Order: sequence, then structure tokens, then C-alpha cells
Amino acid sequence: MLYAVATAVALIFIYPFYWMLVSAFRSQEAILSAPLRLIPEHLDLTAFQTIASIGGTALSSFAINSVVITVLATAIGVCTTGLGAYALYRNPRLPLFTSVRYGFMLTIMYPHMLLVIPLYFVSYKLNLLGSTLGIILVMSLVPLIFFIFVQFFRSVPQEMIEAARIDGASEWQILTLIIVPIAKPVILTATLVAFLLNWKQWFPVMVLSTGPDTYTLPVALISLNTEYGINFQATMALSTITVLPVVIVFILTQQRVMGSFMAGAVKG
Repeated sequence: MLYAVATAVALIFIYPFYWMLVSAFRSQEAILSAPLRLIPEHLDLTAFQTIASIGGTALSSFAINSVVITVLATAIGVCTTGLGAYALYRNPRLPLFTSVRYGFMLTIMYPHMLLVIPLYFVSYKLNLLGSTLGIILVMSLVPLIFFIFVQFFRSVPQEMIEAARIDGASEWQILTLIIVPIAKPVILTATLVAFLLNWKQWFPVMVLSTGPDTYTLPVALISLNTEYGINFQATMALSTITVLPVVIVFILTQQRVMGSFMAGAVKG
């Protein structure tokens, strides 16, 4: 009974993605005439030819921008946020550290879209408006992974740190030889979360861009309907291309994250 319920729930969640995939290979007329059909009449690749160039910009340009911006923003965000959380863990009484912690909490509670306007003016003042670097720096801020690191560091026994210090370990050795090895599951989890959150971002990219040269796949997906009206087949085709890398990364990273958690549990 439990497996039947689990299978039913899984099918409910999988169905929209399957419908999207099937609709990408069906004509516009076929989708409108029989929208719930689960098997395409034939493989119609017209939509993929249509989205090869959107607004005069090649689809490959959007894909490359998505990969570059997401990967670099994730790497910068995980490194800086992890080190910042570790600094707060080691020296919580240093000046302004409490303000930094509450600042991250505020960014979570504050509507994300309202933060884009101040970031727009900051990017303008720093001459980063319309540049890939400016978008990467803005998207590298993921407050959620800050609290993932903070909660993990709070679980690290202080006695272990003090024992290493008594043995003569420096702060750098404590970080690299003790903290980082046991933090691998948390680092992988934070990387996965940051990657998934950054990949789907479209509003900051659209606001901070001055042209299609820095547009990503989600932005192209939004602009697609503006150019072609309601073209379900093209929309589903581009949605499939946008979602597919995320699904692959999620499956691969999830396996590694779960493996690291199990290894950590065995060692514990």
C-alpha cells in the first residue's frame, strides 16, 4: 500500500515534466486539439529549429551564459559564504559580526525582487551594469547556504578545535585539515542548493543586463512568448532544454551528497 501511494505521488510530480517533453515534439495544432495526449503523433522537431535563434541571438549564447554565470556564482557564493560562516563561528564577538548575521536573516525575509533595485544602482556606480561579472557577483549572494554552514559549524565540538590548537595547529591548519574534511557533505549540499537556485534566476539577470549578450536560458524562455506569442511547442522545447541540465546535475550531485552523508554517519 505504501509503495502504491509513493508511486502515485511520484507520477503526479513527474507528469508535468513528461507532458512538457512530449509537447516539445508535437505541433501547435496537435497540442491545442488534444492537450492531454501522452504520446506524440510523430517527432516534430520544428520547435527546436525555431528556437535555434531567439531575437537574433543564438540559443548557444544563452546556454553558455547560463553555465558560466551559474557555475561561477555558485563557486564564489559557496567559498565566500562558507568562509564567512566559519569566521562567525570562530570569533562571534568580533565587531559587526552580529550585524552581518542579522543582515543575512534580513535578506531572507525581505522580498528578493525588492533587493534588485538597490543592487542595480550599486552595479551602476561600480560600472558593472550590463556585464557578466556584475551579474555573477549579485547572484553569488545566497543567504540560505549561509545558514546551512552556520548550523553545521555550531555542531562541530569545540573540544576538537581546542585539542588541535593545543597540539600546535594554526588557524589555517584547523580549517583545511579538520573543518573542511568533515564539512564535505555540507559543502556538497550548499553547492547543490546554490546551483539550483542560481540556474533558475531570471529577474536579476534581466534587470542587470543591458542587452541579450548576458541573457540566460530562463530569460530567453520569458522573451520567447513575447516574440512568438503563445507558441506552446517552442516554449516546451526551450523549457526542456532549460530543465534537462538541472535534472542531470541534481541526480549526479544528490548521489554524491547522500554518499557523503552515509560515510559521515559511519565515521561518526
